Amino acid sequence: MQKPTVKPKASPALRMAGRAWRLLHLDAVESRALADRALARAMQDSDLPGEAWARLVRGFHQLYFAAPGEAADELSLSLAVFEACQDRPGQLLATAGQARALWRSGRATEAMALLLPLRDEGLRLLRHEQRGVLLNAIAGCFSAQGRSDEAFAYMFEALRHAGPARGHGFDAALHCNLSHELMELGDHDQALEQIERGLARCEGMRNTRLESVLRINRVVVLTELGRAAEAMPDVQRLCDITASTTGRGTRALHFETLAIAALRAGETSLGAELLQQAQLLAPTMLPDERVELAVAQALHLHQQGQGPAALAALQAVQPWVAGATGADGAAGVRASAVAEQLASELHEALGDTVAALAALRRWQALMARRASLASQARYQAAALQTELIKLHHRLEETDVKRRATERARAEMALANLALSRKIEEVQALQAALREQATQDVLTGLFNRRHLNDTLPSMLALTLREKQPLAVVVVDLDHFKAVNDEHGHHGGDLLLAAFGRLLREQLRSSDQAYRYGGEEFCLLMPHTAAAAARTKVEQLLQRWRQEVFDLDTGHLQGMSFSAGVADTLQTTATPSQLLRAADELLLQAKRDGRNRVLAPG
Repeated sequence: MQKPTVKPKASPALRMAGRAWRLLHLDAVESRALADRALARAMQDSDLPGEAWARLVRGFHQLYFAAPGEAADELSLSLAVFEACQDRPGQLLATAGQARALWRSGRATEAMALLLPLRDEGLRLLRHEQRGVLLNAIAGCFSAQGRSDEAFAYMFEALRHAGPARGHGFDAALHCNLSHELMELGDHDQALEQIERGLARCEGMRNTRLESVLRINRVVVLTELGRAAEAMPDVQRLCDITASTTGRGTRALHFETLAIAALRAGETSLGAELLQQAQLLAPTMLPDERVELAVAQALHLHQQGQGPAALAALQAVQPWVAGATGADGAAGVRASAVAEQLASELHEALGDTVAALAALRRWQALMARRASLASQARYQAAALQTELIKLHHRLEETDVKRRATERARAEMALANLALSRKIEEVQALQAALREQATQDVLTGLFNRRHLNDTLPSMLALTLREKQPLAVVVVDLDHFKAVNDEHGHHGGDLLLAAFGRLLREQLRSSDQAYRYGGEEFCLLMPHTAAAAARTKVEQLLQRWRQEVFDLDTGHLQGMSFSAGVADTLQTTATPSQLLRAADELLLQAKRDGRNRVLAPG
């Protein structure tokens, strides 16, 4: 992290503390050792600035590796010394640390009241990763309150200020936090991408705690995707890392999360062992952790044939689940959804279909809320950017008033240039967010959401022009076998290649969408079903000629099945067109796959 602003001749203790601050994420062990030595030297020399920064580093280190109470004590001492030094940036950073300790103790509302009023001042006084620390602390308050859309926006802004070039490893922590919020929003693909970026950034760093949290996030995502078996290497790696100030830390070890993954993967003995370790930490758990502990207990009891006892374990945490708001004392949406999903499974296993349906409906309501938060989050970052630009402009106007007229004009010109760049950044961000909302990252095609938006208007134009519109639904044959033999990486390569083939071979007026999983949808205006079938059969021949040399072996002769419908032979509504094409696709698969079916 960036060294704080100091006097021209910094003391030995202050120089040492500045290096410790920069190493806080890059080398956590060395950072703490340097901070301890800096504090000892500062106390010996009666050096208040050196003492303040050394205590600040120690406090942040304890936030990551120790209990929140220990960190709060050290940060309070740091804040008092900063006040004595009249170091306002230091005071802001110490307060950000205090707020983090509060929400980690389950006091998110109190943390927000402490920190949010300091935002504008902090953005004026702090730079680069220090500004990122403040924004990330505010994001943590929102996250702890279940307001993932606001949390996501602040984290994104923090990452802009503390990227790889200036973040001194803090950007890896931001990738970790972003993956957590994306998990809460249910955006698993983007969460995994942030996790991979964070883990790649951790290579060469000595920060086992950060690596551990990233791996825990990946365990959660893979388990929610029904791929718990793939999470087991991460689970084993986490079990191998010690719970210490040089390992995973001494609290928030998430054994309950690891237990759920192990039990879902069929590793019953390991799951039971992890569950026992989680139960030892139950008194210090936050609501989300308590709910996940109950889920792990219920899974274990269910696998032992104790269905009623499993339901009783979930019922014990129902007050937290029922809230599902993320406010103080309530579990977040994701953890609550996991609990309701398991409750439905358990009721169904016991033959109580009414209770199973009720739990399923509660789960559906939680997933709808999750989707709503995800939609809000896509645009919240752009809104925050605009707000910060306006704040920056007001601050510059205030400064201009205190300057001479000629100097004010020069400053204003620079401010206008900076503002133009900011506007370009906001416009680029908005364009990226719009693209993210309509495009499938893996294949480069439009996604299903964009299909739902586009098809009605395209159909209306087709009917008005009295021209045919062909709708094609395509399903890659034997795709599960590819995943089983070559892994999901091999499957992803196949999906990306098929998306590339569609982009290259279709007309500019045609539109291709990733419909879901290995399914794709094509819209072909001014085209009847027969002509569309011919074009898709040509695509099938091209696809069969593709050859893939994967790390796991040679792959060729791939095929797909497809169904073609058009507005000339099907009642022209979007759902009926898609259903007609889908039914022909199913018939093609029943007839042996590797074919394209159309009406007649």
